Amino acid sequence: DIHYVDRLLAQLEAKAGISRPIQVHAILETARGMASVEEICGASPRMQGISLGPADLAANRRMKTTRVGGGHPGYLVRTDPVPTADGEPDAPRQTFQQDLWHYTVARMVDACAMHGIYAYYGPFGDIKDVQACEDQFRNAYLLGCVGAWSLHPVQIDIAKKVFSPEPAEVAWAKRVVQEMGEDGRGAVMIDGKMQDDATFKQCKVVLQLASQLAERDPELAAAYAL
Repeated sequence: DIHYVDRLLAQLEAKAGISRPIQVHAILETARGMASVEEICGASPRMQGISLGPADLAANRRMKTTRVGGGHPGYLVRTDPVPTADGEPDAPRQTFQQDLWHYTVARMVDACAMHGIYAYYGPFGDIKDVQACEDQFRNAYLLGCVGAWSLHPVQIDIAKKVFSPEPAEVAWAKRVVQEMGEDGRGAVMIDGKMQDDATFKQCKVVLQLASQLAERDPELAAAYAL
């Protein structure tokens, strides 16, 4: 499908005299798409990124969720039994809900990173639960997504907040780069912790994102001191 769209766009661009290639963004909505995500990401130089389509993908997989883009309280882990002081084995055991989308998002991010394009989280359908929306967006951000869909104006500010590094993160990244030098070679101790070229690379990613955001947002530029 992407190959066909690629050729069709090339013909339309030539006919209209468009010199800048039109980009393509795909939505991951089926198990077949998930199984082929690496191939999809590299299917055309026009590929800009991929978004997760959680509702359709959940239906196609027969997954059970309680809301679009969310999880399910039954998908959990339970702590091992710990006997009480009197030896009874039935002490209360904690449970923790897990993220149903962790594997999917991580694989999508890997596929996108491998081909130099961008991964995006999809929609979160519970508009009123802004805290859960922020949590889900942040999970995606920490795994490597660069943005998410917004179904309602209230989610725009949430997405802008989550997918923008904190000023403290930017300040830390600046410090690491300054301490290590622009070539990022070797290793240094900062506040008692070793920082090496891997840390340097992560910090450069943060600074690149901060610089891109600062160009568009004067408030962030001031907060980042850029």
